[in-house]
Amino acid sequence: MFSTSPRCAMPDCPPAAHANTIALTPVLEAVLRWSQIDRAHATSLLARFRIEVHEWGDATPIPGSYWGESEAGLVGNRLYLRADTPLHSALHEACHCICMDEARRADLHTDAGGDFAEEDAVCYLQILLADWIPGCGRTRMFADMDAWGYTFRLGSARAWFEQDARDAHDWLVRHGLIDAREQPTWLLRSSSLRT
Repeated sequence: MFSTSPRCAMPDCPPAAHANTIALTPVLEAVLRWSQIDRAHATSLLARFRIEVHEWGDATPIPGSYWGESEAGLVGNRLYLRADTPLHSALHEACHCICMDEARRADLHTDAGGDFAEEDAVCYLQILLADWIPGCGRTRMFADMDAWGYTFRLGSARAWFEQDARDAHDWLVRHGLIDAREQPTWLLRSSSLRT
């Protein structure tokens, strides 16, 4: 079952329903993994948002992972992952931490919650941050998001981002997370006062 967000959606069902059930097809195996990038660079990038990256050993269950398997986990400002964690998953969970308000971030464990507008903003920011990761970039992020099963009203991550994501862009600007030139401000959302 998928979320009913009109624009960007991650599969939406209880974590127990997906825990340890992701069958890796050749397409899914081809997505960019944490081990395939400059991990020190990515860790430094996320540290600019006060996100602490914690790497776990191969096949070790990842704390705070909503989806299980190799998917990134989130507890407070701590991002948990393994070498086989897809980069899109690491950035997506990090962007949840960035986009949620302080009160939710303080209690965050596994389920980031949020509304459809925030989920769209998370997807948009994840694409922007991909440009800051050498060897990734937005084109690769579009392909990996599509391969992994993110769903978009216009049929692909690229079409959504280029033609249907103005609301997500504006949400990020309104909350001070990107500037008008689509550059990250390196800030966390501070409150839920801006709507």
